[in-house]
Amino acid sequence: MKFDVSKLKELNELDFEQIAIWPNEVRIVVAAFVAILVGALSYYMLISPKLPIKDAAQLKEQELKLQFEAKYRIAANLDAYEEQLAKIKDDFSSMLKSLPTSNETPGLLDDITYVGTSSGLTFELLKWQQEVPKEFYTELPIEMEVSGGYHNFGEFVSKVADLPRIVTLHDFDIKREVNGLSLKLQAKTYRSENSSDFEGDKQ
Repeated sequence: MKFDVSKLKELNELDFEQIAIWPNEVRIVVAAFVAILVGALSYYMLISPKLPIKDAAQLKEQELKLQFEAKYRIAANLDAYEEQLAKIKDDFSSMLKSLPTSNETPGLLDDITYVGTSSGLTFELLKWQQEVPKEFYTELPIEMEVSGGYHNFGEFVSKVADLPRIVTLHDFDIKREVNGLSLKLQAKTYRSENSSDFEGDKQ
């Protein structure tokens, strides 16, 4: 069927009550216009309000996929993670055993004095300071002042690091005195407050 464009000139003269006798060309154009209008209204009234929901659902889908992938990787390597956790617990337990107990802290000063004098140092001051409670342990600071030479200081620090109990050294202050060098510093050791609980968790 041939589409006669000239028939469209009759649009302004058509009677909507006589649609049945409209020319085919006019009915096609009107039907196309109505279809476009209905499609546009449907999009803006029905589809468009739902687009943000669709976008949010797509974002949620991506998020869930990432979570699934992360959990899958953990599950796939669960044995390795369990072995690593067991090693961490063993290492932590060993570290706890290196912390002095309440009964051992007085003897720690004797140990420090021994390694200091055996390194050729003279102690001018060595005393406990106020304890500092932390979340899982208590910090035990020791104020000390020794005199000697550079090499003696180095040997002393090395021997303190080799002590069976954890002792850290801080705030070094070296000054030249008439008879040599003077070193002021703070040593810190640590007492665990929850070592027994941790050991119970391991069993």
